[in-house]
Amino acid sequence: MPIGAMIFLGIVFLVFTALDIFMLVSLLAPGDERNQVIVWKASSFTLLTMVGANILDVIENIIRAQPMTQNPFVQLEVAAIVYFGALMFYQKRHGG
Repeated sequence: MPIGAMIFLGIVFLVFTALDIFMLVSLLAPGDERNQVIVWKASSFTLLTMVGANILDVIENIIRAQPMTQNPFVQLEVAAIVYFGALMFYQKRHGG
């Protein structure tokens, strides 16, 4: 594998690790009621998105008659990205 690709993948891995840690910290950190509402809405949106994506994946695999293979690492990173985006959206919307 070329050195440039290894550096890029290392950076992507570090960014995803930071997003995962940020997601866990923001979920566990206590805050006032406004912050709790923001985290609740971001969490609900992330759960809805992930469940919807999994339902679509199951339907696609049933239609194509393929085995259901999902990479948990990819699912975790997509959840972290969606959660981070939703958290930023709701913080801006609710004045955080």
